[in-house]
Amino acid sequence: MAGPHRFRPMTMADLPQLKRWLALPHVREWWGDPAEQYALVSGDLDEPAMDQFIVAADGSDFGYIQCYDLTAWNSGFGAQPVGTRGIDLFIGEPDMVARGHGSALIRAFAGERLAQGAPRIVTDPDPANVRAIRAYAKAGFQEAGIVETPDGPALLMVRDA
Repeated sequence: MAGPHRFRPMTMADLPQLKRWLALPHVREWWGDPAEQYALVSGDLDEPAMDQFIVAADGSDFGYIQCYDLTAWNSGFGAQPVGTRGIDLFIGEPDMVARGHGSALIRAFAGERLAQGAPRIVTDPDPANVRAIRAYAKAGFQEAGIVETPDGPALLMVRDA
């Protein structure tokens, strides 16, 4: 198993690295237009409902994870327990992809949030993103059905405390 993983709060100093990651083909494939995503992610640094982290292992930063309160922009997720948190992430460094880091970091991060009192963690990968779905499943998430989001259909996956 890959790890251990550290999650440190993202800061303005991380934005150049984040911008570089968003432009890479393996990230762009699922996150979309790099300029649009950069504007959204950088704009969320001051969003109270959004916590953003840089993921590191062995002293090197290699990914991004955001953890958010369910708000109006997540209405497609349906009724969820109060305190449910949503997550989205990507591995930015290409040489860290397909090495077990995805499921390990998801398991660790979701486990921390559940231990801190969140009753449920949800995520919504694209139904065609087989690698992400497999990583979430290996990290203990269960498929809960297809939901409609502003970005189109997504597979709602949940992990309960």
